[in-house]
Parts: sequence; structure tokens; C-alpha cells
Amino acid sequence: MAGHIFFEHFNELIKKLHAMKLAHVKEPIVQVSVEAKSLPLLSWLGAQTQYPRIYWHARDKQEEVAAVGACKDFKQEQEINDELLASIYQSQRGKSSNQDIRYYGGVAFDRTVECWPEFGRTRFVLPRIELRRHDNIIKILVNLNFEDNSQDDECNAAIEAINQLKPAKPLSPPNKLPLMGRSDLPNYPRWKELVEQVTNPKFNATTPKVVLSRQTQLEINDVVDPWMVLACWQGRNPNSFQFGFQFSPERTFISCSPERLYLRRQKELFTEALAGTTVRGLNQEEDDFLANQLLEDSKNSNENQLVRQQIVDVLTPLSHYVGADESAKIFKLTHIQHLHRSIRAELKAGVNDFQLLQGLHPTPAVGGLPRESALNFIRQREGYNRGWYAGACGYLNKYESEFSVAIRCALIEPGRINLFAGAGIVAGSDPLAEWQELENKLTTILSILVEL
Repeated sequence: MAGHIFFEHFNELIKKLHAMKLAHVKEPIVQVSVEAKSLPLLSWLGAQTQYPRIYWHARDKQEEVAAVGACKDFKQEQEINDELLASIYQSQRGKSSNQDIRYYGGVAFDRTVECWPEFGRTRFVLPRIELRRHDNIIKILVNLNFEDNSQDDECNAAIEAINQLKPAKPLSPPNKLPLMGRSDLPNYPRWKELVEQVTNPKFNATTPKVVLSRQTQLEINDVVDPWMVLACWQGRNPNSFQFGFQFSPERTFISCSPERLYLRRQKELFTEALAGTTVRGLNQEEDDFLANQLLEDSKNSNENQLVRQQIVDVLTPLSHYVGADESAKIFKLTHIQHLHRSIRAELKAGVNDFQLLQGLHPTPAVGGLPRESALNFIRQREGYNRGWYAGACGYLNKYESEFSVAIRCALIEPGRINLFAGAGIVAGSDPLAEWQELENKLTTILSILVEL
């Protein structure tokens, strides 16, 4: 680690770990930490060679997180369940009040079908080494698992992980990629068929909304640095959730999502209805005109209201109180703007993240209404496996959990970049207009990757 900007801080951590070997520790999970001055976390993360590599930056918080390695790793090919959640919560049964133990990960869009390799239908990781930045201070945390391993072995494993860390280095320059080919699944003729099936009055009478999506595959010859792409993307959409999960060198899932699934602080819950879309204007006058058009458009307003009502209906039996904005507001991104309603709830005692994920995910903004009917349609006819696209990504903690809906995202693989976009199909939806909405939603990431 010679020349490492954190050299002295990591040395301090190693000293603490050597002392920890001799201590009598009762907690199952223990954190050792030091503070250091800030550095660009994506540059640090991109230089590391340990996996998993994880990045998380919430939409409206100052905190930024980069993490490597795994102290504990929960991967399930089935549903997240009480047993998994109990195992995660159990980590915080100790009496130490200064520990903020977080499991970062995600839940696939459809947990009834097989998911992408490495990702699983559900996967949550307690990182070995975490860097959390607040303003100009970074807290470096090392997590130790004394529940499954001896203190001596676990401390040695942590010391070895520290010794494998690399110094931060500048991210590769954001050059445009030569595009070898592009394919869309479904293609436009199939998309038109699907939209017409959903808007058929007989089907629409029982299933008023289905969120259809498309996978756009870009064939490339170059090696892509996913952390450089994410850094460029977050620069274009700073008012978004920015996150990335890389469980192996082969695949990285990154996202700049505008949408929160929920934020839970103890028993207080914050969520939102984000549905209804238009483009941004070329100047302020045009932008305001388009925003007002969106607010007054009955199709988009109805779509947003359906999402709002479904979330309220799910939360009502779990909560003492649920409050939701009656009127939609405009939420602006670089190339598009959405209708948005805030929702807040006071949860009943005993309600946990498993129940919240079960109830809220997938929301009508990415699935449809009624949920099971819409999901069956997507499962049988969309033509590809969404994986973690439109899934829920974030972190679990006994006292605070936060999840984003994984839209505006990319799965980067050798020789291929997979992009995803969806549109809510309701009565009156026009196939060509909805297809153009998919293109609008990909504009930002495409402008980073290739010449348009």
C-alpha cells in the first residue's frame, strides 16, 4: 500500500484489528472505523480488484458510499423472506449503539423467474470495507463477522483485505464507443402488438395498466469502465439515486434512478408516486409549457393517480397513518420530467422491511394494475428477463432502510451494454408515442456512450 493516500489510516485500522484478536467480543458483527479526509469515491472504487464492488449515493442525502469485499453475503434464488431478514437484523442485536451495520443489495423485478448470473433474485452483502463520505470527511469502516468465524480468522481476513486495497486513480476518460450493432427486444412491430393488446377494451377493463419495457442491446468491441460511465451519468442527473453493483469482473449493474421505493427511519416511512412523463423544453418558456401540459394531461394524470392509490392501499393496513399529496408536482431530470406525489406513513409496531418490500415492490409505476394480472402479462409476452431492472436496490438496516426503484439503468457485460426503459400503457396509449418515450428515457445514457 505504499503511496496510498489512506496509508496511515489503514495502518491504524490494522493495529485495531490486531488488538481485536485479543479482546473478548460478544457482538456477532463488529465494526472498526477511522476517519479520513475526502477523496473521489468512484475513482477509489474503480481502482480496486476485490469483489463485490458496491456504490450508493442517495437522491437527497449528502452521504456517498463505496465498498468492497464481503463480510457476509446473502444470496437467494427465491423470495426475500422473514428468515433472511431475521438473519440481517440479528446482526444488530448487540448493545453497541455506535454501529451502523448495513447490508447493500437488491431484489429482482420478478422473483418468480430466474435472474441474471451472480445477482440472484435477492442478494444482500455486508461489505468487508466501506467508505462513507459526508461533506469532506470519509469514515472508513471494516466489518467483522464473529458469528460465523473465529475472532482470529476474521481479523486476519480483514487485515488481508486491507493489504489488497489499491490507491485511487483517475477514471478512464469518457470516450464515445464505436457501436458495432444495436437490437431492441421487443422490436417496434412486436411492441405495437403488445400495446394494442393492453389497450384492447376487453383486456383493459380488468387490467387498466401494464408497464411494458424494452431491452436495448449495444454491441461493442471496447472494454467499458462502468464506474466512469456512472460518474458521467451522475454528473448529468445529480438529483437522482446513483448506485452500482459489481459481483464479478463480468457484469456490472449501474443506475441513475429518479425514483424512490421507500425510505424508512424507525417507524416513519417516505415513498412516492412517480409516473407520467414528458420531455424537457429547449428554453424556460418551452419547459414550463411542457410541464403544464403534463399536469393537465388526463392520461398521465390518471396513470400517476393509479400509482398513488395503489401505494396508499398497500400501506393502509401496515400503518397508523398514511398521507399523500392530492395534487401532482413536476419532477425534472436532464432530458425528461415526471409527475410526482409524495407519500408518508407512520408504520405500526412490528412492521418490517420484508412486509414493505412484499407490499410495495414492484410498484404500479414499473409493473401495472392489478399487480398479478400485469406481471403475468409481462412474464408471458415481454420477451426478455428484466433481472434487476425495475427491481429494488438499496440497503437494509434494522433502524433505517432505503431503496430506489432500479430504472434508468444499464447492465454492462463483455462486448455488450444492456439498456432498459419502460412506459406505462393505459387506455388511450399510442404505440408510437410510447416507443418514443422509451427513446427519450435512454437519451442521457446514450449520449454518454455513443455518438447520437
